[in-house]
Parts: sequence; C-alpha cells; structure tokens
Amino acid sequence: MHTINPFTDPISGILQAFSMTFSMFWEILWALILGFTLSGIVQAVISKGEMSRLLPDASPKSIAVACGLGAASSSCSYASVALARSIFRKGGNFTAAIAFQFASTNLVIELGIILAVLMGWQFTLAEFVGGLLMIFILVFLFKVFLKPQMVKAAKQQANRGLSGKMEGHANMDMSVTEGSIWQRIFSDKGFTSISHYFVMDWASVWLDIALGLVIAGALAAWIPNDFWQAFFLTDRPIWSKLWGPIVGPIVAVFTFVCSVGNVPLAAVLWNGGISFGGVIAFIFADLIILPILNIYRKYYGLKISIFLAIAFYTAMVIAALIVEILFQFLGLIPQEHQAKVVEASIKFNYTTVLNILFLTVAALLVARFFKTGGPNMLKMMNSDSSDREHSEHHNMMHYAVTKRRRKSVRNLPI
Repeated sequence: MHTINPFTDPISGILQAFSMTFSMFWEILWALILGFTLSGIVQAVISKGEMSRLLPDASPKSIAVACGLGAASSSCSYASVALARSIFRKGGNFTAAIAFQFASTNLVIELGIILAVLMGWQFTLAEFVGGLLMIFILVFLFKVFLKPQMVKAAKQQANRGLSGKMEGHANMDMSVTEGSIWQRIFSDKGFTSISHYFVMDWASVWLDIALGLVIAGALAAWIPNDFWQAFFLTDRPIWSKLWGPIVGPIVAVFTFVCSVGNVPLAAVLWNGGISFGGVIAFIFADLIILPILNIYRKYYGLKISIFLAIAFYTAMVIAALIVEILFQFLGLIPQEHQAKVVEASIKFNYTTVLNILFLTVAALLVARFFKTGGPNMLKMMNSDSSDREHSEHHNMMHYAVTKRRRKSVRNLPI
C-alpha cells in the first residue's frame, strides 16, 4: 500500500487519508446497518426491566445470563457502562454487572458482522471465543482479589448517582412484551420500538465510528508498514505473538475510540503486522479507553477504578494470548495480513447492491422514528435518566403509536 508523508505533501496526504476513510466506510456501510437493525430487533423484544433481578449473584448461572443479556443489548461502550452501574444500583451483583458490560460490547451482533466483512470470519470467531474467555478470567480475578469492603465502597459511590455518559440511552426500555417473538417484531408498536433503538444506537456510536474511520484512514495513508512491522516485532515471530496482546490494549487506550469504531483501526494494525492475538486484545480494550476510565472513577471511586483497569487489562491480555495459541493450534490464523483497507472506489458489485438495499431499510426506520416522536426521545438520550424520565419516554412512545392507530381507525371506510 502506497503511503504519503503528510508533512512533505500535506494536500495529497489529506486526500489519501480521506480516500482510505471513505473506502472503509463504503465497505462496511451495509454491515453497520444490518448489525444495528438486528440489534434493534433484539432489544425491542427483550426487556431491560428484569436485568437486576436476573443477576443476583456471581454464580455460573448469573454470569451466563449476564452474557446473554449483554449480547442482546446495545454495543455502545458508554451505554453498557452506564447500564452496568444501573443494574448494580438496583440490586444486581457487581461481578455479574461487569460481565454484562463486557458481553454488551464484545459479544454483540454488529461487531461480529463488521469484523467478518473487514477482516474475515476467523476474527469474528476469535472475538466471541475470546470474549467469553475474558469474562471467565474476570470473574476469577474478582473472586480472588475483589474484597467485600471494596464492593461496599463501590456501591456507596454508585448510589451518589454522578453522571457519566449515555445515561438516558442505557436505561431506556422500549421493549414489547405482548405476544410471540414474531408478533412483537411485526406489530405496529414493535416496528416503532425497533426504529427508535436503531436510530438511538446510531446516535450513540456514530462519533466513535467516524473517529475510528478517520484515524484508520490517516494511519493507513501516512504510516508505512515498515514502521508497524518494527513496532510489532514481526521479524521475531515468537516475541511478536507475546508482544501483540500486551501492546494492543495500550494502543487502544490512547485512541479514544470505542465500540465498533475500533474495527477499522484493528484492520490497519493487522495489515501493519500486529499478531492475531494483538488484534483481539486491541478490540477488547474499548472498555479501558481514557474517557471510560474517568467514568469508572465517577461511578465507583478512584480505588475501584484502578482495580478495574488492572483487572480488565490483565483479562484482555491473557484471553488474547489463549486465543492466539488456540487458533494457531487449530490452523485458523490467516497466513496473509490483508484486511480490506483499499483505495476508495464505487463499483457496481455486491457491496454497492447491499448498500443500496440496506440504506432503503435504514430510510424506512428513520422515517418511522421521526413519525413517532423520536426527536424528542433523542434529546433525553444523553440526559441524567431518572425512573420518571424512563417512564415518560415509554409512555410518549406508546402514545404516539396509539394516536397513529386511532387515526387509522377514523379513516376506515364505513
């Protein structure tokens, strides 16, 4: 891949960076829409209201439930962190709440789809296997090192209710509970709920996605592979496999990018020579970027935030190393470092067809969102969300659907 020095030729360097950015965006657009649509459907039929009751302790059953609930929720890192605190404040177990938090960013549908499109199915499989391993390691570390008095102090700090980010989005519950799964999805209220989750999930992560694409485009256009190969020790295969998982999360911490926005960056690093396990560790690190570490401090106190940072980093490194060894043994690690980071171009191929198809789906969902009071809901999304506000949000959405039904009834011929 040809790179340009932005200091010697700034205009060409900037154009090349935006070219790379657009290329990756066009490649993953349909997958993003598909992922957020599926996520919206799942959230629309699974209620958040029972989460605290379902996570009373750190038993294998509760952890398994936490993983399932997390995988069914939004991929927004900020929202998952806020919702984990909400679960903890309402009586849920702290360890189970953290397991939910990790599952909601590392075991979600949209992340797996984007990984498969940009990097290959092996990375999707590794992400899910590694995600489960990481949660298992975290539970073990919490059991050994997390003392009851530390949990008590975290609960006292959590109950202060200091605001972080995406509080409203994390606690909004617009799920439909009447009827079978298919009836919920295809009902008038279900369609409205899906459209609201779809738009609000996009609104919560679009900045991370855009930032990730821009940074990835700049790195791909400006940084030659020789630099990455030296940094990731590619000429020392054994050391490279160990170094990748250690340095991957550290690189992620300083990018400030979380959620699926990490994937384009991971693709650039993979092309540059980072190890397979290093890619997985890098993607895991969306929950220890600097802004989120500061939110942990607000939510649980400085001491617990330091403990969480160390425990999370340790779990990421160990899980990534295990994935590296396991996938190497199974022969599942791609031999060529060739993620889809290419020059921007629009051709009439399957990507263009899929983009047109899913842009149509997105347009229908966005139109429904605007017709059913969505903009007012969006204003509440990043607010400090009390139970009253959540109830008002649900009631307003229900009112919009009911009003639409009544209007349809009045227009029926007699």
